[in-house]
Amino acid sequence: MLRKRDAYREAFAGFDPATVARYGKKQLEGLLKNTGIIRNRLKIAAAVNNAGKFLQVQEEFGSFDAYIWRFVDGKPMVNRLKTLKDYPATSHESDALSKDLKKRGFKFVGSTIIYSSYASHWHG
Repeated sequence: MLRKRDAYREAFAGFDPATVARYGKKQLEGLLKNTGIIRNRLKIAAAVNNAGKFLQVQEEFGSFDAYIWRFVDGKPMVNRLKTLKDYPATSHESDALSKDLKKRGFKFVGSTIIYSSYASHWHG
């Protein structure tokens, strides 16, 4: 997936949520033909949907960052796990964030993907 990051950046307008949220049928069809990305219709549609939801969260909380930090009381989580197998697939915090994102209309935001995303950023 990381090897495809540049292709995703190009396909999704430099990850600009305002631009991606406006993608219509023409852009979606183009993405489905883009061999540089994973061409799953549901996931591509979810990316467009989530860009719009992201903008709504920014509007409500002032920033997406402010929204996310609420789930860890504004403090980085530091775990002292010794091996990769010691890491759980989810946490209380990823469960809560996933549930809230789904309630807000985000797609493909299950607790495991949320945990794996934030574990690499919030855990020491």
